[in-house]
Parts: sequence; C-alpha cells; structure tokens
Amino acid sequence: MTDDPGGIDIPTPDGAVNTIDTDYTVGQDNVQGSVGALQFDIHNPVFLISSLTVVAFVLVTLIFQDTASGVFNWLFTFVTTTFDWFFLAAANVFVVFCLGVAISPLGRVRLGGADAKPDYGYMSWFAMLFAAGMGIGLMFFGVLEPVYHMQVSAPLGLQGPYQDGVLQLDQVAAARAHGLSATIFHWALHPWSIYAVVALALALFTYNKQLPLSIRSAFYPLLGDRVWGWPGHAIDIIAVFATLFGLTTSLGLGAQQATAGMNYVYGVPNTLNTQIIVIACVTAVALISVVRGLEGGVKVLSNVNMCLAGLLLLFVFVTGPTLAILQDAGIGLVTYLGDVVPLSNPFGRDDDSFRESWTAFYWAWWISWSPFVGMFIARVSRGRTVREFVTCVILIPSLVSVFWMATFGGSAIHQVIQMGQDSGVYENVIANYNDALAMFAMLGALPLTALTSTLAIILVLVFFITSSDSGSLVIDTITAGGKTEAPTAQRVFWAVTEGVVAIVLLVGGGLTALQAMVNATGIFFTIVLLVLCYSTYRGLKSEPRG
Repeated sequence: MTDDPGGIDIPTPDGAVNTIDTDYTVGQDNVQGSVGALQFDIHNPVFLISSLTVVAFVLVTLIFQDTASGVFNWLFTFVTTTFDWFFLAAANVFVVFCLGVAISPLGRVRLGGADAKPDYGYMSWFAMLFAAGMGIGLMFFGVLEPVYHMQVSAPLGLQGPYQDGVLQLDQVAAARAHGLSATIFHWALHPWSIYAVVALALALFTYNKQLPLSIRSAFYPLLGDRVWGWPGHAIDIIAVFATLFGLTTSLGLGAQQATAGMNYVYGVPNTLNTQIIVIACVTAVALISVVRGLEGGVKVLSNVNMCLAGLLLLFVFVTGPTLAILQDAGIGLVTYLGDVVPLSNPFGRDDDSFRESWTAFYWAWWISWSPFVGMFIARVSRGRTVREFVTCVILIPSLVSVFWMATFGGSAIHQVIQMGQDSGVYENVIANYNDALAMFAMLGALPLTALTSTLAIILVLVFFITSSDSGSLVIDTITAGGKTEAPTAQRVFWAVTEGVVAIVLLVGGGLTALQAMVNATGIFFTIVLLVLCYSTYRGLKSEPRG
C-alpha cells in the first residue's frame, strides 16, 4: 500500500524491499461528520473508548477528591514495589534487542529500501534526535537528581558523604562519581533504547512495508489483517493512555518548576492555584501552536527551545566550575560504564528506594513517552541503515545527556560540597536543592541570577508547550485511525484534555498522582513493547540486506 497511508506522503521505497500487501485503507473504520462548524474524522472504537475513559477518570477524581490522594499514593507504592523487577528486566531486553540487531546482519537493512538516501544530513539529524526526546525532565532533574543521589539515595547501597550531619571528606569523591553515574543511568543507554525500539518499528513498517504510521502496523507479522480489528484497537488504546499520562506527568512537573522559579525570582506565590493557572495559560498557548500546525507551530517553538537550551547550557558551563564540569563528565561516564550492569540488575538488591522510586518510575515514564518520540524519530530517519540508526539514536543523545548532567548537576554538586566544607556540617543542603527549586537554587550561586532564572522559566514553559503540542498531534493520529491530517478540532480536544488531566492529577495527589498513573499505564505498554521487539525482528528478517 503506497498511497499516502496515515495522511502523510510515504515515499515509494528506493530499491528492494519486502512490502506487505493488504486491502486495508487508512480511515476505512472512521466516522466523519460535523457538529456545527466543527468537523470530526475519528476512529470510532479507539477515539470513543479513549476519550470516554479519560472523561470518566477526570470526573471520578474530582468527585472523590478527598480520597484520591490516598488512592494514588497506594497505587504508586504498589506498582513500584511489586513491578520494579519487571520494568528493569524489560528495559534490559530493549537494550539487548537494539544492540543485537545493530551488530547482526540485520543491521545492514536500510530503512526506505536498499538504495534509499538519508533525508537529512548528520548535523540536522543529530539535532532533531536530541530535540525529540529531551524536554522538561532535563530541566527538572538536571540539578536535583545528581545532588540527591550523592547525598540521600545512593545506588547499590553506597554510603553518601554525610554521616550524622557531618561531611566525610574521604567519601565525597566516590559519592560524587556514583551520584552522576546513577543519573546518567536514567538518561542514557536504557531510555534511548526504549525510544529506538519504537522508532525502528515505525520506520521499518512505514517505509519498507508501506503500512500506516501507527503502532498497530508493527504487529502485522504476528496478527496479519487482524491488526486492523480489535487486537489493533487494543494496542492503540493502550498507546493513547500511556502517552497521555506520560505527557501529563511532564506537564505537571513543568508547572511545578515554573511556579517555583517565579516564586524564587519574582515572589509569585508558589501554590497549587498558581500551578493550575500556569497549566491553563500554557495550554492556551499550545492551542495556538496546534492550530498553526506542525511547520508553523511545533517546528518554530522547537527551534527556539534548542537555542535557549544551548545558551543556558553554555552559560552554566562557562560561569560555573568549568574544569570540574569536564572532569565530572569523564568520571561520571567511566563510573557509569562500571555501574551499568549492577544498576540494571532486577533482583537481589538492597537499594529499594533508588530502584523503586527512581528507576522503576523512570522506565515507565520513558516507555510512556516512546509512542510520540518514536514516531518523530521515525519520520526523520528514512535512508539510514538499521545499524546506523540504532547506534546514533542511542549514542548521540546519551552523550549530550552526560554533558548536560555534568554541567548542571556537576555545578550543583560543586556548590553543595563547598558549602559543606565551609561549614563542616550538613546544613539542610537538600532543602536548597529540592524538587522544582533545584535548578534555580543552582543558578542563584552564579552571575546574572535574575536573567538566567528568567531564561530557565521561559525554557520550561516552551518545553511545556512543545510537549503538549507534539503529544496532542500523536494522540490525535492514533485516535483518527492513522491520519495525521485530521480536523484541527480533534487536536484541540486532546491538547485541552492533557491540560485538564494534569490539573486534576495535581489536585488529586500532586507529583505522586502523576507518577502513579505513569507507572500504572506503563505496565501495559511495556508488555506491548516486548511483543513489538519480536514482531520487528520478524519484519527485519524478511528484508533484503545491503
């Protein structure tokens, strides 16, 4: 099927491929019509079930608001303590799968046909890979996480540098190295392998097999034409829920960080009401971007965001402890290479807090982001061999993450250690680097605090907008039966829904509620991705190799 599947012009393969022939046409199960001036073009089972379930979730959470917080707390604890081994084991499978196909003869398969040429040069491609998967998380955790792991939640049962409030100088270096290593673990090989699994499947079955750009298409080798029926509907519905709650978690974190920054710089009250106002305002701006479309909205804002992020990164690198940052990048990376196997081990560990509250949540969060990040990566990666694709998708963003964490986290660690050495005691340093305030506390020790903090606030808000915009486009594609050019009103509906769900979760339980829903939906989509690996392997085996 080569005629514009999914509403985008999927090019005819260049060179030999093993195309899948199917009578399915995109949108054949859709319901089309209008309500007044608003047109709709929706995939009936997927859109109806997804939207009604989300509306019911919002209403139940608001009606039972008094008990919602306790339920979310229980859900988060239950999932992280019961299924932490499952998330860790699954992430290991994704890494092994990616490395396996890259080094095997399957790595010679070219996405788009044996004679296909890349649509983008290396520099443009690398920039888009970085922009695709980096967002609010880097801003929120870039300072908080390295410092926290160094001081409080040391991985693998290691002792932090503080004992009974006293700084132990002989333990600082090790705690610093392992704190950075643990952070890199959460932002490098494993998470980008998750993205690579989804992106590879979408690219292969779109450009080589000529099927619609959708998650269900990648299961054709296992399900055949049943993929267009209820088995495929179930896959798409799970993908919608995973993406939705992954996005709302990011939106909630962004709102908390933005209000913390506004309070830190301008004295704006850091309250739940302020966070709700921020989400409402940013969602309104995201709607403008949604209406403008991919080129006029998401692309423009993404370019602006990359420039702002680069400026902030360069400023901290130059005005911070530059030599220490470079040293931290090297030491953190080397320590990570030594720690990655024990950190990946799902069993027989005693660092429960680190493994359950951090790693299990992270893997669920990355998995929930994988549908829309994977779709973006797939769309810009035609013409690459599988080996080149996997290597670059995993390696380049991972190295950027190492440098980002060494710059922001390393600068914060340097400040914390200096404070401890000056005082000789633990003076509640964690409180200065806690949650949403971490980034601004670190910038407060550098020059031009008001200017850089304002830049950081803007950066968080623009990340917020682009995440909402991109996510609504992808969810709309899934619920429109694979069409990427569905009526604008549907994208507006999903953008508003994301903002509403983020607000409801914050009201119903704060950060724990956000994390709980990511973990819960992540379990089901993890199962989908594990099966996806086998289906992708089947698809690759049938392709000619250059």
